[in-house]
Amino acid sequence: MPQPGLDALFNPRSVAIIGATEDPTRIGGRPLRYLKESGFEGRIWPVNPRRARVQGIEARPDVTQVPGAIDVAIVAVPASGTLETIEACAERGVGAAVVFTSGFAETDADGAARQRRMGEIARASGMRILGPNCLGVYNAAIGFFATFTTTLDIYRPRPGPVAIVSQSGAYGSHLGLLARRRRIDVGLWVTTGNECDVTVSECIAWMAARSEIDVVAAYAEGVRDGDALLASLDAARAGGKSVFFTKTGRSKVGAEAARSHTAALAGADVVFDAVLVQHGIVRTDTTEEMLDAAYAASFGALPSGRRVGFMTISGGAGVMMADEAATQGLDVAPMPEAAQKRLKEKISFCTPRNPVDVTAQVFNAPHLVGEFLDAMLDEGDYAAVVIFFTYVASVEFMAKPTLDALARARERFPHRPILMSMVGSDEAVAPYEALSVPVFEDPVRAVRAVSALVRVAEGLAPVSGADADRDGNADAAAYPRGARRSGARFGTEPTEGPRAARSVHPPGNRCPGGRLDEHEAQRLLASWGVPAVETRIARNAGEAARAARAIGTPVAMKVLSPDIDHKTEAGTVALGIAAEDAADEHDALVARARAYDPNAEIRGTIVSPMVNGVECILGARRDPVFGPVVMVGSGGVLAEVIDDVAFRKAPIDHAEAKRMIAGIKGARMLEGARGRPRCDIDALASAVAALSRFAAAHAEVVDSVDVNPFVVLPEGEGGLALDALIIERSAA
Repeated sequence: MPQPGLDALFNPRSVAIIGATEDPTRIGGRPLRYLKESGFEGRIWPVNPRRARVQGIEARPDVTQVPGAIDVAIVAVPASGTLETIEACAERGVGAAVVFTSGFAETDADGAARQRRMGEIARASGMRILGPNCLGVYNAAIGFFATFTTTLDIYRPRPGPVAIVSQSGAYGSHLGLLARRRRIDVGLWVTTGNECDVTVSECIAWMAARSEIDVVAAYAEGVRDGDALLASLDAARAGGKSVFFTKTGRSKVGAEAARSHTAALAGADVVFDAVLVQHGIVRTDTTEEMLDAAYAASFGALPSGRRVGFMTISGGAGVMMADEAATQGLDVAPMPEAAQKRLKEKISFCTPRNPVDVTAQVFNAPHLVGEFLDAMLDEGDYAAVVIFFTYVASVEFMAKPTLDALARARERFPHRPILMSMVGSDEAVAPYEALSVPVFEDPVRAVRAVSALVRVAEGLAPVSGADADRDGNADAAAYPRGARRSGARFGTEPTEGPRAARSVHPPGNRCPGGRLDEHEAQRLLASWGVPAVETRIARNAGEAARAARAIGTPVAMKVLSPDIDHKTEAGTVALGIAAEDAADEHDALVARARAYDPNAEIRGTIVSPMVNGVECILGARRDPVFGPVVMVGSGGVLAEVIDDVAFRKAPIDHAEAKRMIAGIKGARMLEGARGRPRCDIDALASAVAALSRFAAAHAEVVDSVDVNPFVVLPEGEGGLALDALIIERSAA
């Protein structure tokens, strides 16, 4: 049956606590105490077979004897009795259950089996189950605290625009506590534990639909359903929410198919990173980074671009902020010359460029704070401004003019982020935060927070329609003269969306085991829009010589074999061969191939023109979580050494392919570094988009695809695949 949403879990009007205890410090006693102390207005029913009252509230012996509807049941009973309790709750018609109890899939096979049964009960009954092995949930706005975290003894959360969702209970509790210490108001908080039913993804989607939530901070150790996660992230993006995601496991490389460059480069974490970028989500690496970003975003203002200004009373701090901004890819553009001249007239020894150093002279003339800030906002046209005033900003004689200046700036520029780096007590910081000015003690952390806000804004920005879609069949620019575009016996790309392919093989394929050789792989990919160099197959030395003369020398030659995947490593590639040497080279290549793999099927050699340009690698593979993904990166034999690649979930359009290309270090070579001609980036993007459509259509049958190298020619001349490898899942 379709599963209901999470309203009962997050917004209950009645709560039963099964295993409620009189001792308010025990796991079964804490949620009852928290509900009482927080003023929860719904009905509370402790369930305890040995007590008529628990913590002063009337109790019932079991859940079946609780009158009226039960939105949430908190389950705090031993593992041995948990399934029986869950079944009773389902029969009773409970809306949702929060299962604190551990001892399930995290322990052993028996525990995993009992957890599967718990999930089956949820799906069969429609009762949503959070956990097991979780720390619970709270909604501060209604005083609902279904959790036993001891952090609530230190700080009680206040309603606010930030939500936290975490698979880990202890880490989620840690985040909630640190957020409160950072003056971040977390209105919604949930830990999903073992996720027999309710997942991190579903919680993000529910939070994204809440008007009172502006920021979601998420933590996960693993994701089983990539499509569900992406749907939740898209919902958050559509709702204009800032999402910051921390996922552990960067060092764990996903399963690799050793014969594929793409697979070797596509560690699971690399793909996860790329998918977050593709869906406009900012990935954070540390607790500090996540909370700094969430804190800054909670004030609501996002930059309109990467141009950032810095105002400081310390030249050293200004340099430090500028250095970090450059590291983060921000634009530390100088103030206009006319504005610099006017600022110099106010303080002759200031540094008015950017960072703008107002020096200690502002102590003698505090009104200059406002004049300098106005100049930066009006004339510098900075998308965000960071002010470094250290402890001076908390001293009364400087705090008032600084706050007055910020108040005027806020009134005139309400949507432009202004951040303060200062040292002061909570009381000193509060007036700044009241003006929607986030405060950081460390100026470098303030700059990193600006970077996070910039990435959020870029992720939320709508895709431009101008470039956005040439992703039908690849345009003619991708096909240089002499390129092979399609082969009749392979079929062509469908015109209405990806087709679900059962096989990549053409009819009558002679390949033992159904494998394609390089020539066939290139023809198939060309039919989908990945242009390939013109090639001729030579079955013997005489045919090789004739092919070389027909093409015109010099030529490239390589062994044609479905059993030798990487020809360079096998020594079966020869470049710059003259026509008179082609026959001998054919025999030498075949001999080297037989020495490399005596059992390999050798079908001859491939003869093709020499092609000069910038080498890239294109690839695709089926990720176990997110399905088909496409790759582009710096290519040639150094593809794995450089490790300069970008991934996206397939399929993508031409515009997204261009964004991928812009994200690799090799983009500088494509753009014409060191006086080289600019390359045909549009042709490369068309090929990447085409390969992504092939990968999406063949997700069930293809494990990985390599196009290495794909040579990008000068602008307007296209690009060509010089080699191709397709590995089917059955053959991997």
